[in-house]
Amino acid sequence: MRAAYYEQFKGSISIRSVAEPQVPENGVIIAVKATGICLSDWHGWQGHDPDIRLPHVPGHELAGEIVAVGSGVKKWQGGERVTLPFVCGCGTCPQCTTGNPQVCDHQFQPGFTHWGSFAELVAIHYADQNLVRLPDNLDFVAATSLGCRFITSFRAVLDQGQLQAGQWLVVHGCGGVGLAAIMIGRAVGARVLAVDIADEKLKLAAQLGANVTINGRNEDDPVDAIRKLTGGGGHVSIDAVGTIETCSNSIAGLRKRGRHVQVGLLAGDHFRPPIPMELVTANELEIVGSHGMPAADYQRIFKMIAAGELDPGKLVTEMVDLQKGVELLQDMGRFSNSGVIVIDEI
Repeated sequence: MRAAYYEQFKGSISIRSVAEPQVPENGVIIAVKATGICLSDWHGWQGHDPDIRLPHVPGHELAGEIVAVGSGVKKWQGGERVTLPFVCGCGTCPQCTTGNPQVCDHQFQPGFTHWGSFAELVAIHYADQNLVRLPDNLDFVAATSLGCRFITSFRAVLDQGQLQAGQWLVVHGCGGVGLAAIMIGRAVGARVLAVDIADEKLKLAAQLGANVTINGRNEDDPVDAIRKLTGGGGHVSIDAVGTIETCSNSIAGLRKRGRHVQVGLLAGDHFRPPIPMELVTANELEIVGSHGMPAADYQRIFKMIAAGELDPGKLVTEMVDLQKGVELLQDMGRFSNSGVIVIDEI
């Protein structure tokens, strides 16, 4: 089968023929119909993820059709249209049994713990616990736009952030995660302030519902600007980038008793950012992380899509083939892409 393949971190990624995957006893083989290009894939290629073993095939945002089913799988059969969260829980560890498979002790992650979806076929473990059947009104490209960025934002904003109607949501970074957060925030009746350093991304943020936008490069003090525009700071703030600056600004831009949600991966020189802990203590701020979303929660998103409250397909700004996708992946460290780019030809 065709796949994007690399043998060294930061090395060349080539399109080549590799062996087809074997169907796991507890899993399935999916024919990939669409797969997203995510900054997390770039982090993996850079060597920032300790779970990746070389050689490797990236890709973790996918939708497709089941073409083979393992002997231990009970709920699925060939031909079904499916997607899945990027963190697949085992179903039996203490995290999974308490309803938190997104932090499973034995998690399966396509594109990280195993070969991923930048390929014609991908093997998926723990199928009964994690596969999500696609509704008829959702095509493969729109389904791909749900993960991992949209589902991560959904849980980050509504469950971890506990955003309420009428509150201010501040979103730092208007890539896929940030744009999804903006759409979700507006869907529940919040006011949204979007921060980025690229006018093109801020324009898209406004089109997707941001009430106010700030170009951080044009502000002497972005935190002060956030506080003034929101009348005291955000009730909930999302770092959707993962840098020392965006993390610090997100926390500092909260109003008293506000909640910061860390979504962007902090890696390399940004791995352990300094935290303005004096503000956390004095203002009783909360700092929480968000890492994916359980498969069971997809139904909440599907209901909002059916009701016209969410349209994740609007996040897709470009569709490309696998070769172009590989080129774009290697360039993602410049943070120059707007919206979600999907590979729909493999």
